[in-house]
Amino acid sequence: MSFRTLPYELLIGLRYTRAKRRNHFISFISVTSMAGIALGVMALIVVISVMNGFQEELRNRILGVAAHLEISGYNGQLADWPGVAAQVAKHPEARGSAPYVNGQALLTTGSDTKGALIRGLLPEREGQVAEFARRMKAGRLTDLRPGEFGIILGRDLAVSLGVHAGDKITVVTPQGTLTPAGLMPRMKQFTVTGIFQMGMYEYDAGLALMHLADAQKLYRLGDEVSGLRVKLADMDRAPWVLRELSKSLHGDYYLTDWTMSHTNFFQAVQIEKRMMFIILTLIVAVAAFNIVSTLVMAVTDKQADIAILRTLGAAPRSIMAIFMVQGSLIGVIGALLGLASGVLVSLNIETIVPFLERAFGMNLFPADVYYISKLPSKLIPADVLSIGVVALGLSFLATLYPSWRAANVQPAEALRYE
Repeated sequence: MSFRTLPYELLIGLRYTRAKRRNHFISFISVTSMAGIALGVMALIVVISVMNGFQEELRNRILGVAAHLEISGYNGQLADWPGVAAQVAKHPEARGSAPYVNGQALLTTGSDTKGALIRGLLPEREGQVAEFARRMKAGRLTDLRPGEFGIILGRDLAVSLGVHAGDKITVVTPQGTLTPAGLMPRMKQFTVTGIFQMGMYEYDAGLALMHLADAQKLYRLGDEVSGLRVKLADMDRAPWVLRELSKSLHGDYYLTDWTMSHTNFFQAVQIEKRMMFIILTLIVAVAAFNIVSTLVMAVTDKQADIAILRTLGAAPRSIMAIFMVQGSLIGVIGALLGLASGVLVSLNIETIVPFLERAFGMNLFPADVYYISKLPSKLIPADVLSIGVVALGLSFLATLYPSWRAANVQPAEALRYE
């Protein structure tokens, strides 16, 4: 298509955008508006991508320790877990199951004492539902053997206790033993056989693992366990699988899924993501509506040109289209620059943040505050598209009033003093 076949409104609008103006202040505001839209769009893409990455990373790390689905008895204990596991295995979406024992305890060594959550597990089955075997920093998960009273600590828990693999620690349980001297807490010495690091401070600083049989002896459960943890093919279908299993399991059981046990946390993250989108969209809106002041001054500056075009036969809607093209072009260029820079930063955020930390000598995201030790990013094309549409839509809306005002310029009034 040649320039001769383009609508004259488009050609004049493009020419007004490129032309050098007598009033340089108008050009300055145009550039400022363009830069503001670009920065707002870039910030919006980067923040939403970081929120997406944070949500996914946190969910994966939580579910690397927790379970997609848990089954226990109404009294907090589960008998005949192999039978329940056999029933669960018949479901087409079940990919694995493992029994567990949960309990609270104090870990002591020398003068140091720390509270911890104790989890008893079967090393040969735990890999079906959790990622401990892949996250070992010292020792192996299979080093936990029944009767040997070995224990594996989270990295931060081991550091706070000052112990390493091979050291001895004492586990003190709240369930007491009745003696002639009164109720005494139960204590048992364990050997540290390994250290794991899940990359999530809550688990690394407060979780200890031992063999299922040792945990049953420690908490006097006999052959019972606290429950059965189940891994599914698709974790997003956990609520549907829970309803199906609640109908098919023979017996009285209490079933929970990960959306129930962590629902408040993930809802808070989702609400925060929406609020950040709204707040940063307002920043884009402020930059976009700077276009209003740019076009209002441009209309004032070009009143003589508008009057000449009207006397030559240009319709009011054509005048309106000329200034809409001029304003929309500012929004399009700003949005495209913002989209390009936002995508570039989002794809390299894991390189940029460590560089800034080294440059300024500070830890921007401490793990004990933000749960994870690095800043993740997940760029979703649908988010980029929606942000681009919002920016362009706001820029287009900002052109309506000044363009309408230009269309209503009276030629006689505009040319009176020319």
